[in-house]
Formats: sequence, C-alpha cells, structure tokens
Amino acid sequence: MEETVDMMKGRETTFVLAPDSFKESMTAKQVCEAMEKGLRKIYPTARYVHVPMADGGEGTVQSLVDASGGAIYQQEVQGPLGEKVLAQYGILGDGTTAAIEMASASGIHLVTQENRNPLRTSTYGTGELISACLNRGIRKIIIGIGGSATNDGGAGMAEALGVKFLDASGQPLARGGGALRQLARIDVSGLDERLQEVEFIVACDVTNPLCGEHGASQVFGPQKGASSEMVQQLDASLSHYADIVRDQLGKDIRHVPGAGAAGGLGAGLLIFTQAVLRKGIEIVIEYTALQEKLKHADVVFTGEGGIDFQTKFGKTPYGVAQAAKAAGKPVIAIAGYIGEGIDTLYAEGIDAVFGIVPGAAGLEQLLQEGPANVERTTENIARVLKLGLHL
Repeated sequence: MEETVDMMKGRETTFVLAPDSFKESMTAKQVCEAMEKGLRKIYPTARYVHVPMADGGEGTVQSLVDASGGAIYQQEVQGPLGEKVLAQYGILGDGTTAAIEMASASGIHLVTQENRNPLRTSTYGTGELISACLNRGIRKIIIGIGGSATNDGGAGMAEALGVKFLDASGQPLARGGGALRQLARIDVSGLDERLQEVEFIVACDVTNPLCGEHGASQVFGPQKGASSEMVQQLDASLSHYADIVRDQLGKDIRHVPGAGAAGGLGAGLLIFTQAVLRKGIEIVIEYTALQEKLKHADVVFTGEGGIDFQTKFGKTPYGVAQAAKAAGKPVIAIAGYIGEGIDTLYAEGIDAVFGIVPGAAGLEQLLQEGPANVERTTENIARVLKLGLHL
C-alpha cells in the first residue's frame, strides 16, 4: 500500500472498480456508480474504470452485458413445469457471444415450495433460450448453470434442441428426471446442426459427478423438493441415462466432475453440445478483460453483499483479488455483511475489508439505502487514502 501511495503522488490516479452485485439491492454496475460517486468527492480528477463483475451465478448475464456494452433480450419459454415464463439472455458487445443463466428459464425460484418436484421439472426452457441465441447467429454461448429446479440430466434442454428420448415402445418420454428410468433410445438425428459450430463455455463451480453419493440427486435433490424415496428414484434414473448415453452415443459422463451440476445439466451440455466446464469467476474475468484493465490501476475496489470465510471459494472478491495480486495491485473490498474468517483473505490479495452498514436497521431499509451506504463508505476510504499521502 505504501508503494501505491507514492505512485498516486503528482499524477492522475486510476481506480478500477470491480464489484459483484449486492443481491436485492444493487446490480454490479450500480455498485460501480456508487463507488465512483464516493471516491470522486475526494479524487475529482481521477480516472475511474468500471468493471461490473459476477462469479457465474445470478447477475452474470447483466455483468457481462454491462462490462462489454451489450444488450439484454427477453424470450418467452417453458418454465420448469411447462408453464410460460419470460426469461432473458444477453448478447455481449462483440455481437457474436451470448450469455445465459439457466435459472432464468429453469430456476428453482420459478416453482412454488408446494409444487417443487424434480421428478417432473425440466430444462426444456433452457434449451429454448439456447435456440433463441442460435437464431441470432451467435457463435459462442456462456451459460451459468446455478439455481436450478431440475434433475433431468439436461434431457429437457436437448429435447428443445431436437433430440428425442424414447421408451421401449418408441414413444417420447414425459419430461422430468423421473421418466428417464424408462429411456430405451436417444435419437439425435434431429439435433440442431448449428450446435456443431457453437462453442459453449459453462460456468460451473461444483465438482459433483452425475450419479452416486456425491451426485446430482443425492446432494442437490432435497433442496429441489425431493423426498428420500424420490432421491433414490432420481439417482437410478440418471444412472440408467448415463448407461444409455455411453452405450448409444459413446460418451461416458457418469464420473466427470461437474456433470452433476444443475441436476445433471452439466452432463447434458457435455453430451449434446461442444461444451467445456470452467469456474464462473474465471470466465467473467476473461470476458470483462479485467486483467488488462488492472495494468494501469493504482487501487482496485471490489465487494459484494456478504464477505466471510466462504469468499475464497470462488466468489467475486477473491477472484478479483487474485487477478490484482498477480498484477501487483492493492485491493480494498466492501460488503453489506462481514462474517467470520475474513482474516484468511488478507493472504489472498485483499488488503482491507470495510462494511457499509452504518448501524442497526431493518433489512428492507438497508437494501434501499445500499447505494448511499456504498457512496459514503468509499468517500471515507478515499479520505484515508488521501491522508496517507501526507504521512
């Protein structure tokens, strides 16, 4: 930090602002704007570089679109239980790369608590979003696969893209993970040929395999409404599905790390598209060109709604800190909530952590006041930085 103070003397200061969203309060872009407002009160002539970030989960599409100057599009698709929902996808500024969050079409938030049933929920709507991107001539699709309501191995997605899943009588299967136990044949003759020309980059931060003790059904099924009996049914269905895929399509995805993500959507993408699985924060860092933007930074600001010991397991502030550390840049993080174990972050590239909450208040009030609290906090941090110039 002392070296940075010396660098900031006598020339224009550059701040790189690279936060995640503060859920239910601000998008990452809005956090950037609030940070700049606070800092600019003390450094009015500084250069501010906004890099809205995400970790592959909720908010990733918005961050990639904001960072690249792209656009958001709406698309009516089938929700997890076949109902119509209005989902969205983004096209990045290059015009040839799209970003999708599967949860927008097939997320658990789209199913009420009493209707959650992973035997029936389907990823069909996610396939419809992919098809919408293909119709726009997209050549690369970044897809985040967190927050699913499904456990169908990506079969619904594949069906929306032209694959037929047939039983022993040659009849189409019902949608949902439960029906896969009756799968006898997978007909890929109708699979959209455009998929062969499209690269899929899958944001996947879990390493769970498709089946077994650590698989999609056992680990994530209960969160989606599965009873212990349903978990066994679903695991048996995905195991059978994996066998059919291996025998008929020549792809063994049963034990691939990440294949169990989003109820097996990770596996489905590996089977039916040209997909690679990567950590979400790594994808966002690449497609926002964060490392290039860090080269001229004096100080880097990051943050998200909560920071604690879990932050170093792939969360945005950790990813930003690692990139900044590699570039030799100091990092200041802010958060609405600071939990236990943040001392472990100081060895990972984060130099200081500040909370933005001024005092006791209700959650609704704090969410509404998020921008003002970020602005005030970063102004105070800037005052400390300015003070450091005179020490």
